[in-house]
Amino acid sequence: MVDSLQLALTNLLTPAILFFLLGFGAGWFKSDLVVPEGAAKTLALVLMLSIGFKGGVEAARAGLSPDFLKAAGVGLTLSFGIPIIAFGALRLISRLDRTTAAATAAHYGSVSIVTFVAGTEFLRISGVPFGGYMVAVVALMETPAILSALILAGGGAAGRQGLRGELFREVALNGSVVLLIGAFIVGLLSGDPGMSKMEVFVGPVFQGVLVLFLLDMGLVAARRLSAARSLTLPLIAFAICMPLVSSVLSLGLSLALGLSPGNAAVLAILAASASYIAVPAAMRIALPDADPGVYLTLSLAVTFPFNLVFGIPLYTAATAALIG
Repeated sequence: MVDSLQLALTNLLTPAILFFLLGFGAGWFKSDLVVPEGAAKTLALVLMLSIGFKGGVEAARAGLSPDFLKAAGVGLTLSFGIPIIAFGALRLISRLDRTTAAATAAHYGSVSIVTFVAGTEFLRISGVPFGGYMVAVVALMETPAILSALILAGGGAAGRQGLRGELFREVALNGSVVLLIGAFIVGLLSGDPGMSKMEVFVGPVFQGVLVLFLLDMGLVAARRLSAARSLTLPLIAFAICMPLVSSVLSLGLSLALGLSPGNAAVLAILAASASYIAVPAAMRIALPDADPGVYLTLSLAVTFPFNLVFGIPLYTAATAALIG
């Protein structure tokens, strides 16, 4: 218990989380603080490039092993299966229509790359090693949740031939996924010689970019939450409880397959995260009748802050207690 509280306190006092809370407070109290849209996009690009490149270099050092295949298998299973559980829970506790419930469930089966970045940074600070190839697992977990949601919704607009192609392009060529995997491949191919040229960019510069990006995310999350009109108490409870359920499922699978504590912790963080970039874009095409005021607000304004402040240290502590 003491270790868990210490982890939570350590997380709360990191510059990244403090800047997120600063942004959230500024947004909630309607400050005119703003990060220009162009700057915010640049910050996101730098983050994706840095984390992908560093993961590729680490994967080159370690080599792709059976551990990667195990982690990928767990990730794919969770991404396809979690939306089914989330959909059932939403239909049980709320009056959401089938389409909106399916779209919301997709967000909780897919992953938040920013939560992954924050989580792996927390693990690094805590001295918990994990495989660099986990960056590739992140990309693998983006799509199955979308397919699962389409099945739950009965096909939606994606059942038409033209829209199927458009949906595929939206998912497969999503900018964050392309840059993340592309940078991973560059790091994998260039290895340590490449890292020697990029070390400042993926080290000290990365930290500054991360805090600025999370400042902006705090502003966005607070403003979306304060403007929400369609959220009910059961939906808010779902947005907090579903990540906990997902992390438990992930830890159970990781324990059964004998994954390392670091990889298990990363998977628990990914399973608990909710997409607010790739999946909303896909849902606009695949399920246009779904209400973005529900699925985007829950994932971005409720689940994301919960995971960032409380969830990441909680999942890390649970992994340490269960797996070692």
